[in-house]
Amino acid sequence: MITRKSKREIEKMQAAGDLLVKCHKEIAKMIKPGITTMELDTFTEKFLAEHGATPEQKGYSGYPYAICASINDEICHGFPREEELADGDIVTIDMVVNLNGGLADSAWTYKVGTVDDAAERLLNVSKTSLYKGIEQALPGNRIGDIGHAIQTYAEGEGFSVVRDFTGHGIGPTIHEEPHIPHFGLPNKGTRLKEGMVITIEPMINEGSWQSKMDGNNWTARTVDKGRSAQYEHTVVITQDGPLLTTDQDK
Repeated sequence: MITRKSKREIEKMQAAGDLLVKCHKEIAKMIKPGITTMELDTFTEKFLAEHGATPEQKGYSGYPYAICASINDEICHGFPREEELADGDIVTIDMVVNLNGGLADSAWTYKVGTVDDAAERLLNVSKTSLYKGIEQALPGNRIGDIGHAIQTYAEGEGFSVVRDFTGHGIGPTIHEEPHIPHFGLPNKGTRLKEGMVITIEPMINEGSWQSKMDGNNWTARTVDKGRSAQYEHTVVITQDGPLLTTDQDK
């Protein structure tokens, strides 16, 4: 069932989004060669606790960590680990914050030290594809309009769009209806209505879009070892245009 959120619910989700943004900005300062993603996980759990919040994904279907940390060819749901990040890596940090029952979900891909030109381009196209999708998150549009905008842009730039994982509705739990594919046809799918809250989170690959699962049954990675990047916002559908509760540029 698709739910439309009340003004009060959206205000709580915005407060969670504001805290998530603060956490991401602290993580951005920490990411450099030599740090471990386990250190970032420990920091996140402590930071959220100090601000009266919890990492909503910890314990979700048994997931054991406060963040997902996906490195290079890992598409999503990478486990934090003690391996040090190296110069030239890219790492996606994804988290869901619960603050007084309001949820916010956002992923961001970070450069570790100095990356090559191909990685720079992958990140730029991935981030732009997110905003291409957000532009279509308007009342009266359909879910297919979002996916079509992302797919046509990313594929036009020579990249592929992951199809095995999608965005989703959010609140009061992490994953609600509807699913938000990052590919598709315009004018197809569920119609967007004011008050819906969704995540748009395209995962863009250098090579093939197909994924394979690690032995932990969580971490997905590319089948051809191409790198993958992801940017995600939590988006409220409003008559005045998309409202990003996780906007880092306010």
